[in-house]
Amino acid sequence: MTHPSVRQTSPHEPHPARWRILGFLGVAQLMLILDVTVVAIALPHIATDLGLGREALTWTVSAYTLTFGGLMLLGGRITDLVGAKRVVLAGLLLFTTASLVTGLAGSAGLLVGGRIGQGVGAALLSPAALSLVVALFDGEERNKALGVWSALGGGGAALGVLLGGLLTAGPGWPWVFHVNVPIGLVIAAALATLLPARMSESAGRPRLDVLGAILVTSSSASLIYAFIAAGERGWLTALTGWLVLAAAVGYVLFVLWQRRTRSPLMDVRLLARRPVATGAFLILMATALMIAVFFLGTFYFQHALGYGALRTGLLFLPVALATMIGANLTGRMLGRWGGRGLAVAGLTIAAIGMAVPAVSMSPVSVVVGVAVAAAGTGAMFVIASATALGQVAPHEAGISSGIVSTFHEFGASIGAAVMSSVAAASLVGTTLSGFTGGFTVAAIAAAVSAVVAALVTPGRPGRQDPGPS
Repeated sequence: MTHPSVRQTSPHEPHPARWRILGFLGVAQLMLILDVTVVAIALPHIATDLGLGREALTWTVSAYTLTFGGLMLLGGRITDLVGAKRVVLAGLLLFTTASLVTGLAGSAGLLVGGRIGQGVGAALLSPAALSLVVALFDGEERNKALGVWSALGGGGAALGVLLGGLLTAGPGWPWVFHVNVPIGLVIAAALATLLPARMSESAGRPRLDVLGAILVTSSSASLIYAFIAAGERGWLTALTGWLVLAAAVGYVLFVLWQRRTRSPLMDVRLLARRPVATGAFLILMATALMIAVFFLGTFYFQHALGYGALRTGLLFLPVALATMIGANLTGRMLGRWGGRGLAVAGLTIAAIGMAVPAVSMSPVSVVVGVAVAAAGTGAMFVIASATALGQVAPHEAGISSGIVSTFHEFGASIGAAVMSSVAAASLVGTTLSGFTGGFTVAAIAAAVSAVVAALVTPGRPGRQDPGPS
């Protein structure tokens, strides 16, 4: 997975500790990725210990991903303004402190507040870390370093569910967050020593588009809250309608402001290009579907069947493997088949997998179905990035990758919110109908997305269909 603020300049001389620095930055990035899904297994235990309702539990997932995604482009701008080393260390220390607070939380407010703090830290750390990776390496070494960086996103999210099960079953759910503290402090101390004093600063000194960040994040928060509230108040209520309308107005104002301001957070004209828009759509759907099945699966196994956290985490091991296999095979076939056919195949496989537990809800069908679906969504992560970044100019690669990464986090927020509302009855009660409904909605969404992908995804380079570019 790539991020904004990628600098294309190379250092005059290779830094002697560049590979060690990459190792520390890679572990830091892995923490950020894991924290999207590592809480999934812990959610039922957090609900029991803190007496949380369904909405608070959903915000435990969405508050992190929404803040992470909404402020990521701003984090890239801050990196250009004050330098990557400062921003990496500030983001890492903020993320580490927020992790400690979240693990110590005794109420819903402190828990969600800690998750917001983690998201802000992640939004600073992730783009600044990638900026350092690109600045430290050159030529073929840069390609290898970026390959390592991208591989962290491939299996990191699925690995988070397994790690969450181990920690929750062992020292307890607070350690899902506390484990970040010693790791974060060690990485911060190492990077403070290894990194040069000044790196990756921009001579242009761009202004910070704070208003743009507020507009896009608050609009997304309004949309997420509408999805969450619909589970109890209904999808066609006045509150849901007003929240969706507020989000739509906010997004329109964001676009208008981006076209007017001298230092925009995002070049919205890129979203009018078919490859970038398609890549953003594919990554949003892939992440939403992945988080949806994690959310449904962990509550089904632990609430409905009474399985322990460790057993539940181990049941997701095939899902992690399927995700990585799907991504690996797609990377090998992408050049020969092109993005369109693989996108349709990946979403179709995801739809078939999610339809299995929708038709027959049982432990075996859930594991098998989710694993099959994971192979499809794993393929989508590769296709989305290749589609969005494969045909942009070098100077547009940073902002294009930032757009894809932002939609990745927003997809996680939407997936958790929608599934929380669709499966509300099962999350708080004993009926399985909510789980069945959740998998049904996910299967339909994947199938519809496959049709959309067939219409909008560009074909192989040199054999493009006519369309907006």
